[in-house]
Amino acid sequence: MNNKYFTGKNLYKKWDSVTVDVSIELEKSKMLAIAGKSGSGKSTVLRIIAGLTPQSSYESLVLDGINIGVLSPGERGVGMVFQNHALFPHMRVDDNVAYGLRSRGMSKKEGRSRAGEMLERFGLSGFSHRYPASLSGGEAQRVSLARTLIIEPKLVLFDEPLSSLDAPLRRSLALDIRQRQTELGFTGILVTHDIAEVKIMSDDVLVMKDGKQTWKGSPEDFTESLLL
Repeated sequence: MNNKYFTGKNLYKKWDSVTVDVSIELEKSKMLAIAGKSGSGKSTVLRIIAGLTPQSSYESLVLDGINIGVLSPGERGVGMVFQNHALFPHMRVDDNVAYGLRSRGMSKKEGRSRAGEMLERFGLSGFSHRYPASLSGGEAQRVSLARTLIIEPKLVLFDEPLSSLDAPLRRSLALDIRQRQTELGFTGILVTHDIAEVKIMSDDVLVMKDGKQTWKGSPEDFTESLLL
């Protein structure tokens, strides 16, 4: 009997350039890093899990005992943090964070209150009334993460969330996300090609090349040569 918190078996998608065919398993409150060069298919895996890739297939897609493959993207209990943070420019920071709560029927007043609490946890007290254009890259990415986690997803997918930031800020935010993950206990999958992010943020590592798994192991044993 498989007691893994998340199982994705034979996740498959054929592109012109690569055919993705990979299986992954994940324990609760752990972070799996999927590492690989650009074009290896790692982001496609996340999009299959989230239900965002049409004409994809899988043998099974089970999260916390539920077959999420038959559910719409909004019903899967999956949150996603993107590379470009994807904040709504016309909305205040607290309204951006509360967006998922509001779409589930929460009042604006309560949503803003909950968003303020979440922003405080991310070291962003006093940012509620600001707009995305006034934020630095690191601040915007923390707001994006707060927006994802406030709805308490069962699984958080990180699609190269730090790749647009400079190296010192990437390391700082990687440490910050790892701390939040440990504190809040959320389960996550991180897609990245950055060695430092893998070692800082993950409990297990899966390496992909040309759409297939080529290695799996611990972050301590992961080296750059595995990406070649």
